Amino acid sequence: MITKDATAAAPAPAPAAPAPPRPHKKRPAWDEVPRWQIYLPLGIYLVFTLIPFYWILLFAVRPAGSTSLVPWPMTTEHFEKVWTDRGFGTYFQNSVYVGLATLVMTTLVALAGGYALARFDFTIKRVFMLALLCSQFVPGALLLVPLFEIFAGLQMINSLGSVIIAETVFQLPLSIILISNFIKNVPYSLEEAAWVDGCGRFRAFRIVVLPLLRPGLIAVGSFAFVHSWNHFLFALMFLNNQHKQTIPVGLNSLMSADSVDLGALAAGGIVAAVPVVIVFAFIQKWLITGFSAGAVKG
Repeated sequence: MITKDATAAAPAPAPAAPAPPRPHKKRPAWDEVPRWQIYLPLGIYLVFTLIPFYWILLFAVRPAGSTSLVPWPMTTEHFEKVWTDRGFGTYFQNSVYVGLATLVMTTLVALAGGYALARFDFTIKRVFMLALLCSQFVPGALLLVPLFEIFAGLQMINSLGSVIIAETVFQLPLSIILISNFIKNVPYSLEEAAWVDGCGRFRAFRIVVLPLLRPGLIAVGSFAFVHSWNHFLFALMFLNNQHKQTIPVGLNSLMSADSVDLGALAAGGIVAAVPVVIVFAFIQKWLITGFSAGAVKG
């Protein structure tokens, strides 16, 4: 017989255990994604990217009048035609001169302006930065008429110097912003330590800061070179003499209202593209580092 006291002393039943949480579906890691899902879209993109290059190469090395989709037998007649008969040797030299001069001038001015923006405070600093940013919204075509009037007054029309100055002015806003952000990532204490050791501001900048700016300078210089190499409007507007023209204007001269020499045009396109491809192949590591470091504020 169970007494009342025994019933009261009995332990209470244990609470039911909570239900285990439902496992979340694990997202597949990068290594767990099937390779075909990665390589298939990349392969399709690569095919669509390389087809135009193969097509231009086909027309450049295929004999005139041939309709074969395989460049065999190959010929160099189109390259000889554009290099000698159409004056692409002269156009190439002019483009190299304009590109290198624009690279040097843009880099030097952007380096001075970027250092001033990064290290000094002055009254109109914010206004100046805003003006640099707003200048990027102005298309180059709007600058043709005022620049033409300025260069005509200076008697610089039909001179490569006019194209170099125009290209430099057009590239400076973005270049100054990039160099300025890149210099901000260099600790100011490094320059102060050089000053304590007896260096002046210029010597401290040359010895301490300038070596650290190599990726940024390469990025800015390569961008200025490629843009001046490919730019068409300034060379077309300011250069009237055929011996002063650059490669983009030379390519345009291969097309007429009645006919287009596809073989010569393809060969000229390869002549114009190969130097840029070679430059990017050698500097791509510095280029990526420079743009990524100069795009953010330290």
